[in-house]
Amino acid sequence: MAAHAEPLRWTRPRAAGLSPRAERAAVRRALHGDAAALEVLFRAHWPAAYRAAWLIVRDAHAAEDLAQEGFVAAIRALDRFDRSRPFGPWLRTIVARRAIDAARARALRREVGDAPLEHLPAAAQPAGRDDELLAAIAALPDEQRVPVVLRHLLELTPGEIAALLDLPRGTVNSRLRRGLDALAHALGDECNESRKSSGKGDVR
Repeated sequence: MAAHAEPLRWTRPRAAGLSPRAERAAVRRALHGDAAALEVLFRAHWPAAYRAAWLIVRDAHAAEDLAQEGFVAAIRALDRFDRSRPFGPWLRTIVARRAIDAARARALRREVGDAPLEHLPAAAQPAGRDDELLAAIAALPDEQRVPVVLRHLLELTPGEIAALLDLPRGTVNSRLRRGLDALAHALGDECNESRKSSGKGDVR
């Protein structure tokens, strides 16, 4: 049986200053059109939503627009949101879907290349030491970066990624493995330790 790679050692985004209970209350109020509750949710989840978009499109202005559009779409669909689950991952998945569509459209117009950016924009910088990991992810080629972002930051399954990207699951697995290999090389011992603890690099 193939070994399964676990997510990278990534500090999961948490809504800044917002407890799960407070978040549920804000979502409940937002459902009834409370503008203050919408502002609370936006401020709490904007950095992580923007970061997800930027890591896919690698364009600060486009990422800002995509994160805003994703937030608006999430609010419009709030009546279908499962309130027993955290709001943040749901929002980031909506943003990521839009970012993937945007990246595809721009690639068709030959606007996106494989050259990595040297620095993440300030709005994409996380707290703590995750900035080094994010910079390494941002430097991956598009075909590796997007699956890695979806798998290890948004925690989608390879099957979900395959459906989202319209790719065979084996292709997704291969791109994930190559992406993890590249990250291990870029980050050195810490990433290598993470991969050793989770097997040879095959993914679910």
